[in-house]
Amino acid sequence: MSYTTLVSADILAANLDNPNWRLFDCRFSLADATAGHKAFRQGHIPGAHYADLNQDLSAPVQSQTGRHPLPDFRVLGKKLGDWGVNNRSQIVVYDDAGGAFAGRMWWLLRTMGHTHVAVLDGGLGLWRKHNLPITTTLAKISPSQFRVYLDNQQWLDASQVADGLATGKITLLDARTPERFHGRQEPIDPVAGHVPKALNKPLPSNLDKAGQFLAADQLRRQFIQLIGAQRTEHVVHMCGSGVTACHNLLAMEIAGLSGSKLYAGSWSEWITNPNRAVAKA
Repeated sequence: MSYTTLVSADILAANLDNPNWRLFDCRFSLADATAGHKAFRQGHIPGAHYADLNQDLSAPVQSQTGRHPLPDFRVLGKKLGDWGVNNRSQIVVYDDAGGAFAGRMWWLLRTMGHTHVAVLDGGLGLWRKHNLPITTTLAKISPSQFRVYLDNQQWLDASQVADGLATGKITLLDARTPERFHGRQEPIDPVAGHVPKALNKPLPSNLDKAGQFLAADQLRRQFIQLIGAQRTEHVVHMCGSGVTACHNLLAMEIAGLSGSKLYAGSWSEWITNPNRAVAKA
């Protein structure tokens, strides 16, 4: 059996010694880019490798890009092979932020043609709560080969988003907090507000109080209330830099609403061009 959206802590624990499973720790802090790796070295789930948002899951920032441009997929594919991943591997990704960062790696792998990837539901917090094993020992790596089958239709650029909104062909959902979306607070980017016509779907609304994803029917109701009769393949997700937007993509997949896309550059790219409109309130 393969897992393509979520995997529970109990199921992962039962497969820690499964030679076909590969595990990745995606912890990260926007306030301190070194914090995730430091936390990994201090303790992680046995067998996990560390995947760094900046160094592994993004390309270098340029003047007209967002804060986390999509990586060079050939380079990432080579890294995955070096980490022991092949095209038959079951991959599990986790973080300590409700899937906010792990979701990025989940989406990247699916875009690279690898559907056998799941987010650890409840993340490291629930794992620890269940008193499941933690180690500081680094996993031994047996390099493999990972072939990339890239689907470049899974994301949009800024011009495609602008055209789609102008013609009514897309519905744009923004995963940032209401405070950031409405421009009342902006702790990260130099311009506050949102893309005109975008709708707000904050990431935390996908989770319950324990930090686990809501049931599929609950998530489905939430998204249908926002997108109405819009076809799911015409739904596009964004956030600050194309990272936490993947959480909404994952939530729609869990809800059985497959086919939505990512605005990869997101808000931090949108505002690099002063000619692009900004909305508030």
